[in-house]
Amino acid sequence: MVTAKDILRSLHAKRQALHRRLRMERFRKVSKKGKRPQRVHWPERLKLPVLDRYILSKFLSTYIFLMMIIIVITVVFDYNEHIDKFAQSHATWRQIVFDFYLNFIPYFTNLFSPLFVFIAVIFFTSNLAGNSEIIAMKAAGVSFRRLLRPYMMGAAIIAAFSFILGAYVIPHGNVKRVAFYNHYIKKLDITSADNVQLQVDKDVVAYITHFDDINKSGYGFSLDRFKGKKLVSHLTAQSLQYDTVSDRRGSWTLRMCQVRTLRGNKEEITQHERIDTIIQMEPRDFFYVRNQQETLTLPELSEFIDRQRMRGAAGISIFEVEYHKRFAMPLAAFILTLIGVSLSCERRKNGMGTSIGIGLALSFSYILFQAISSSFAINAGWPPMLSVWLPNILFAVIAFVLYLRTPQ
Repeated sequence: MVTAKDILRSLHAKRQALHRRLRMERFRKVSKKGKRPQRVHWPERLKLPVLDRYILSKFLSTYIFLMMIIIVITVVFDYNEHIDKFAQSHATWRQIVFDFYLNFIPYFTNLFSPLFVFIAVIFFTSNLAGNSEIIAMKAAGVSFRRLLRPYMMGAAIIAAFSFILGAYVIPHGNVKRVAFYNHYIKKLDITSADNVQLQVDKDVVAYITHFDDINKSGYGFSLDRFKGKKLVSHLTAQSLQYDTVSDRRGSWTLRMCQVRTLRGNKEEITQHERIDTIIQMEPRDFFYVRNQQETLTLPELSEFIDRQRMRGAAGISIFEVEYHKRFAMPLAAFILTLIGVSLSCERRKNGMGTSIGIGLALSFSYILFQAISSSFAINAGWPPMLSVWLPNILFAVIAFVLYLRTPQ
């Protein structure tokens, strides 16, 4: 097995060879002033040093290995917990495996990615310190700041991967996972809505007496337009149908319509058998699905929040919390990596057990603190942005203090 001492010997030999080459190049420049020195190609410049490749490979391989172990354990426990509900609801093996667990694994992985990062850093850095490899690195002149470079590169790779998954990839899979969870486990199938009123645009309010989500149709529809506080138009329709094949969102067909237009003291009434129109609302706006925020990509989530704010809808804090989590969770990889390296880079008398114990306590406290602060935003009216970023701010301060206390 290649150790840090072997790597440092190799680096020392390469350094001496490089010095000899530089002396030869200086001699050639003096003897041949007309020639330009040979340029170093970009692939050579971008090639990582041996020490960086060694630490980066250890970091990522330990992260993936621990993640796979925890995922297998989690899936087994989750299946044992829900096996009765799977049997009672007559869910097929194909639905359980492909609709639920194949989408559950990436969701769970991304949700607890900071925990996996922290445990991986603590585990393999404590192992390096226990084998005196970090002592050998520092004895060769490698500072703690220089040692952090491959760690931060690994954290950047994991953070970028986590952000792309959480913002754009996982929400598509969560559509099937959430639908399966609500139907087979929670029994929360909602197929109709009654007496729905919402603001669909500025000074435009819609009302639907009943809407059936299976047929995407409803009855008792009205649409009121205001100018200031004055009603200027009132449309009523006996039935409405959502156009699911149209390229444009919000395409509706209204039947048996009456339009009342108010101009001062005059009123104009027109009758229409059918009206095809665009209204800024969709069937999903009439229903609140449990964990709906997890099924929206980052652009869709931002658009949904803006639309609900415009409508003056209540209960959007849970969507705002999810929006800020998409940014805060990947950045936590850098903070927890710095804490992990600072805690485990020194050799301890009790071995790596102390470092791993402290690391697990801090990582679980981070997840617990994040869950508590998010619940305050949803239930106690805290600002969602502050509630989500507060754990990162607090642990960033802890990471900075540990960094200053670590021998450089």
